[in-house]
Amino acid sequence: MSDSIEQAIDQLIGQYKADAQNAQQPLRVEYEPDWPTPCYQLDQHDEVHEGAHVSWQPVRQSSANSFAKLEDALELTLDQQYCVFFTRYYSFNLMARAPQGECELLQVVSDSDFERLQENLIGHVLMKRRLRQPETLFFGLTDDDNLILSIINNSGEVILERVGKKHYEVLAPDLSTFLNQLAPSPA
Repeated sequence: MSDSIEQAIDQLIGQYKADAQNAQQPLRVEYEPDWPTPCYQLDQHDEVHEGAHVSWQPVRQSSANSFAKLEDALELTLDQQYCVFFTRYYSFNLMARAPQGECELLQVVSDSDFERLQENLIGHVLMKRRLRQPETLFFGLTDDDNLILSIINNSGEVILERVGKKHYEVLAPDLSTFLNQLAPSPA
């Protein structure tokens, strides 16, 4: 299973890089000095001050980021594809087009951002437990602030989830299948 998720992520990231290269328009983001990341592609000609638009690229993670401590704390084993999704690349969020519409895939830009993701995930899982709902793992946003992309932890299914509600729509049987349906979308 992890081979197919790695391939799906690599393919999507590869499409992003190829689209930027083919359009001769590098990926651009506002520089945030408080959030250092290996994704920034800076050279001596770049204006490097807060808010300046700079080039960036997704970069393979070299750290050994892991959800192990979170899993121990919550006494929960996270869906393996979800774990690979957030530990393969450092990247800014990725805009994409799914068959159902536009979405934004959450990403981590650094080890400290990975820690922040875990803190938010703990809060999300504890909320789901308090509401006595199946545990879900968020990974994306939609145009509707009340709808998020998540994985049902026990089944691995990708769902469109209404925040705080039990009802959801299944979009794909697993994260690899969902990612393979996506196309990069200009930001």
